[in-house]
Amino acid sequence: MDIQTTKIELVKAILDIDNNEFIQKIADFIKKEKTDFWNELSYTEQEEIKKGLEQLNEGKRVSYESFLKKIS
Repeated sequence: MDIQTTKIELVKAILDIDNNEFIQKIADFIKKEKTDFWNELSYTEQEEIKKGLEQLNEGKRVSYESFLKKIS
């Protein structure tokens, strides 16, 4: 079954449901799935990621083995 057929089948199934609580759970799930994880991060976390990406772009890298030695 292709994705479009699956979507249509889901819509049909949802239309047949009369349970408001279940419909709300589906709506909440869809809303949560659309949320961009970036917006869920704190400002500090976002800045740390940006800093790490800048360092990678500048060629500042550490080997995995070296990293493991630092944290153990």
